[in-house]
Amino acid sequence: MIIFDTSIWIEHLKSNRQYFPITCKLLESGDVLAVECIFAELLQGVKNKNEEETILKFWKHLPKEKYENILIEAGMYSAANKLSDHGVGLIDSLIIMHGIKSNSRIWTLDKKLLNILPNELIYYIN
Repeated sequence: MIIFDTSIWIEHLKSNRQYFPITCKLLESGDVLAVECIFAELLQGVKNKNEEETILKFWKHLPKEKYENILIEAGMYSAANKLSDHGVGLIDSLIIMHGIKSNSRIWTLDKKLLNILPNELIYYIN
């Protein structure tokens, strides 16, 4: 499975030619895992009801994983790896923890996140 970080979702929603064909293919094949905090970030930035409805449709239909205490584990992971020293916040730590627990790769354009992501969690375009 692949987790689209907020930056990838934004490019998909803008139909960016560089990413849109790849994101569509991954979505259609059922290979994208929805993560609640990413969708919360997307919803935080909506400009109108249509954008909100589009995001919520993806949220409703994509596979999700629920993990008890994942936020606590994300905080512990962040502290152990000194992520705040690298300007990486708790939301990104939570995304990393979802990647670890679900054995998924994370696709992001966020340079801070890319710099601290373990290599085995990074999704590379084939």
